[in-house]
Amino acid sequence: MGKLLAVTFLFMCCVVPSLAKVYTVGDSSGWGLGVDYTTWASGITLNVGDSLVFNYPSGHTVDEVSSSDYSSCTTGNSITSDSSGATTIPLKTAGTHYFICGVMGHCSGGMKLAVTVAAAGGSGGATTPSTGTTTPTTGTTAPKTETTNTTHPSASVTLSPFIPLLISGVVAIFSYFVTI
Repeated sequence: MGKLLAVTFLFMCCVVPSLAKVYTVGDSSGWGLGVDYTTWASGITLNVGDSLVFNYPSGHTVDEVSSSDYSSCTTGNSITSDSSGATTIPLKTAGTHYFICGVMGHCSGGMKLAVTVAAAGGSGGATTPSTGTTTPTTGTTAPKTETTNTTHPSASVTLSPFIPLLISGVVAIFSYFVTI
């Protein structure tokens, strides 16, 4: 009976999903011209371990760039660049990450996304393209408002890639003990 309990416990530990989420940039519209990435990104909380998936047809790129290259839509100094049509960016570090399409005129046409990534379990978020304006402060504190944490439509929870391996091991161990 103790062996069966141990196998059951091991199995239950294997099926717990990880906390990482995968976000499809632009949802069903994907990465392209004419998509409002500011609206898409609103309300997203990104953490280290999450991923962004960019889906796009040929004729586009996904370039991760510096803050200054993002602001000026400068290409040629990309941190990373891909044009495969399906780019997955694992968010491995906290901070703001900047993405543009490196095709001439596309970034200035709105194909740019800046996201803030919090440490795992933190409180990240998405930022919007800068308009170059600032809002003056009046020295008063705005009343605090309560926000509801909702799941973004493109978010999906992922299971650890080791789950199938662990389940196979559990089944093998269980089969061994049952046949004894």
